[in-house]
Order: sequence, then C-alpha cells, then structure tokens
Amino acid sequence: MSDDNTDMIQPFSDEYFMKSAFQQAINAFEKKEVPVGAVIVSKNKIIARAHNLTEQLNDVTAHAEMQAITAAANHLGSKYLTKCTLYVTLEPCGMCAGGLAWSQIGRIVFGASDLNLGYRAINPKMLHPKTELIKGIMADESSALLKQFFQERRSDS
Repeated sequence: MSDDNTDMIQPFSDEYFMKSAFQQAINAFEKKEVPVGAVIVSKNKIIARAHNLTEQLNDVTAHAEMQAITAAANHLGSKYLTKCTLYVTLEPCGMCAGGLAWSQIGRIVFGASDLNLGYRAINPKMLHPKTELIKGIMADESSALLKQFFQERRSDS
C-alpha cells in the first residue's frame, strides 16, 4: 500500500467520525425520519450515537443532537461535555444549539448548513463561547440525503 493514497480516511479524523454520524442519518432515512444523524466522541471513542426520532416518538424535541447529548451525559455521568465533540450531518437548529450551549460541548463538527432553521440564522452567538465550530465536513453527502428525503416525501403525497 502506498503512502500517497489520498482516498483513505485517517482514523479518528473529523471525516472518520462524520461517517458514523452519516450512517445514523441513513438509519433515520430508513425510518422515514428527517435524515439527521449525530455521534458524540470523547477521547477518540464514540460515546453516543443518535438520529432524529421526532416521528417515531411523536416528540418535536427528539432531534439527533438532543438524543446524543442525553446519551453522552448519561455515559459520562456529567451534564457537561467540555471535552467532547459532536459530529452532526446538519447544522443544529436553535433548540439544539441551546442544549449544546448548556452542555458546554468542546467542539461541534457539522456537515450541511441550514440557512433557514440553523442556529446561525437565528443567533450565531448561541453556542458556548469556548465551543470550537467546524463546518462543511461531508456537506455534499448530507445535503443530498436530505434533498432525496424531501423529494420522496413530496412525491408520496
């Protein structure tokens, strides 16, 4: 194997963990949920996996990020996620950004931007001031899955 293979994803890179979040989005898609997936990582280990469950749970707060925050906090036994990274396929909405701010999450890495309902459209200062933000990782794949979902929903009605 040559060292110049640029197609290989490095273990523990943002792309590596975003692939796991994207798999969660596919799980949501298969359940006819809006295909958003999330994972939370601590010390290079996934400690929470989640996807949207708003339809299945009949709960508007059951976004992937909110599910992941709860699972990670339970795993760590702490409400604060300061040394964790959230990987999510879509820019968090205002509700999720608020939860992430309260959790004091260390980093957020998201795929597709949400120009209408994303937290940056509402209040770009919504996150905790120490939270690092990385955007655009697997944005094309995440956006394509969302578009496919909504196109199929329109054609079903």
